[in-house]
Amino acid sequence: MTHASTLIPSSRTKPNPGTKDRARVSPTVAMGGAVGLFLTARLFGVAVLALASWRTGRNPLALLGRSWDSLWYLGIAAHGYVRTERTHLGVVSDMAFFPLYPALVRVVTALSPLSGGAAGLVVSWTAAAVAACGIYAVGARLHGRAVGTALVLLWGLLPHSVVLSMAYTEPVLTAFAAWTLYALLSGRWLWAGVLAALAGLSRPNAFALAATVVAAALWETGRCVRERRRVTHRLWTAAAIAPTGWVAYVLWVGRHEGSVLRGYFDLQRRWGSRFDFGEGAWQFVRHLLLQGDRLVFPMSLVIVAAGVVLYALLLTDRAPLPLLVYTGALLLVVLGGSGFFECKPRFLIPAFPLLIPLARALVRTARARPWHATVVVGALAGLSYCYGAYLLVLANMPL
Repeated sequence: MTHASTLIPSSRTKPNPGTKDRARVSPTVAMGGAVGLFLTARLFGVAVLALASWRTGRNPLALLGRSWDSLWYLGIAAHGYVRTERTHLGVVSDMAFFPLYPALVRVVTALSPLSGGAAGLVVSWTAAAVAACGIYAVGARLHGRAVGTALVLLWGLLPHSVVLSMAYTEPVLTAFAAWTLYALLSGRWLWAGVLAALAGLSRPNAFALAATVVAAALWETGRCVRERRRVTHRLWTAAAIAPTGWVAYVLWVGRHEGSVLRGYFDLQRRWGSRFDFGEGAWQFVRHLLLQGDRLVFPMSLVIVAAGVVLYALLLTDRAPLPLLVYTGALLLVVLGGSGFFECKPRFLIPAFPLLIPLARALVRTARARPWHATVVVGALAGLSYCYGAYLLVLANMPL
């Protein structure tokens, strides 16, 4: 049986259904229930945001569909890569934004009467639902249906989960990530490679998914050699396919910028984003601890610190190798990258495996003390809804 203590489950094993949530309902119905909880959670979040925005005379759909990075993506969807702006760091270009999301928005606007902002929300909300299905599938395969459901609910109640209701790319990356990880856990190597390649066209940190597929393929190859089993060509094919989307876009931008290998990274530096092994982040943390700042910044620090603790718990739990590599790579980008500190929690939204220890604890609490679990979920929902409304309506800061 596949269990979380294995580094990567064999494709010949079957999922662990858990001891108390065996087949009373079909897997499809169970997944539907989990996704229904997620959609309900996000619907309440949007309702709270709408009330807050109306009280300040603002349109909630405009906030969700046309805020910050959404405007850049919608511009690409409508006009292609043509926009540049001059900042104190230099001239920034819309080529810093990967092409998959605007391409999907363009498809929706071409096939429907929706405008750019509404089409962007349709893409994001659909991707969030697909991601919720995949997250449930991963959780249920490893620890049973109850944990899968709790995992989806916790993901929908993150303090910064308002991003899942915005015209942003995190839902798209998470959808690809969840199903790529599920494909790896179930031994579907070619699917994993193709999904990781498509994910590579969605966001810069999607390289974490390609690295996961390559690492998993190498691990499985080593295991086959040790066990004197034949190494299937699917392993190497998946490892070769997985990085193609991300690499192709980075090289294309580099060629346009005049340096195939460095062009994209130079472009990101002009946006103030670079990997400096945490130097910039540490300097900002020192400023925050010594001088303080607006609520968004200490909240971001708490969320990132919680991510580190949860990763340590995931390691202690001996989670499967793909989950460790994927979440570790995303955490590395957040901890070692310099840029908008307030955006770091958003970069961790696709790192849903970090929530597995909390989901397992929530299920144990719900079985032993249902009222306690209800209070915990209610508190998380209140924090998520109030903080999400604050971020979009009051904070007036990039997300």
